[in-house]
Amino acid sequence: MGRELEVDAICDGEDVYIPGIMEHVERTGVHSGDSISIYPTFTASDCVKEKIIDYTIRLGKAIGIVGLYNIQFIADENDDVYVIEVNPRSSRTVPFLSKATSIPMAHIATQVILGHSLKEQGITEVYPPEKKRWYVKAPAFSFSKLKGMDTYLSPEMKSTGEAIGYDKSLTRALYKAIQASGLNVANYGTVLVTIADQDKPAALPLIKRFYDLGFNIEATEGTAKYLKTHGIRTRVRQKLTLDESDEILCALKQGHIAYVINTIDVNAGDSHSDGSEIRRAAVENNVTMFTSLDTVKVLLDVLEEITLGVSTINAE
Repeated sequence: MGRELEVDAICDGEDVYIPGIMEHVERTGVHSGDSISIYPTFTASDCVKEKIIDYTIRLGKAIGIVGLYNIQFIADENDDVYVIEVNPRSSRTVPFLSKATSIPMAHIATQVILGHSLKEQGITEVYPPEKKRWYVKAPAFSFSKLKGMDTYLSPEMKSTGEAIGYDKSLTRALYKAIQASGLNVANYGTVLVTIADQDKPAALPLIKRFYDLGFNIEATEGTAKYLKTHGIRTRVRQKLTLDESDEILCALKQGHIAYVINTIDVNAGDSHSDGSEIRRAAVENNVTMFTSLDTVKVLLDVLEEITLGVSTINAE
């Protein structure tokens, strides 16, 4: 229903210190540990940030937290802010935020737990000025080592680590983080697309951006028909189950595919055996795969910046 934002904060029972607010690339529904996280926020308004700071202070004091705590929020299109959950403990984003802000959060929190208040440590402001550079945390996965695990991103955390990229440019910071996390970033090749019906309108402009960059587009029948109707030349690939074909799996094994984009209807209640098998084959053959359109958009932002455009001279 909206953007997900996150804070790691320190409370000493009376005062609260919030080193920074992070914003996730993926919308709510993907576990925060599996999301690309960016500091400082890239779309949140001052109104949203003020509400997050206010809620963080009030919750820390009311719960009676002494030490580190983590809160995840949803901000909707009207800038209303909702609390997803409060974790009265250190979270896996503490090292990332500490690195990004140059604030030793674990040390400060430990001193608080030992009885040294924030004021005694010289901390009097609630939210320090945000850094000028962009910092990106990208999740790292070990799907190739975890046999049988479905790679579809969900509320269950599946990442086993993360990487950081930072730069004065958000796009370059994203590129560094994505590369460091182990994903193959190719600026040419073929994109295999199989999209759930409810995601097709949102996916269309993204697939067109791949097409405009010179990528070949391949898709299963339903997705291909939709893309062709909207002017994107698409090669049809036969489904695994209905058509009893293994051409998709063969293409993945032979290295013909640069990216796989696969979304499912989570409310359909079916087994998604085709999608699951495609996702598994992509992992086993080291093909970069996306199940969140938000992540695809970020990749395209990166590709459009690193890909050299070809221009022609106007003869007139």
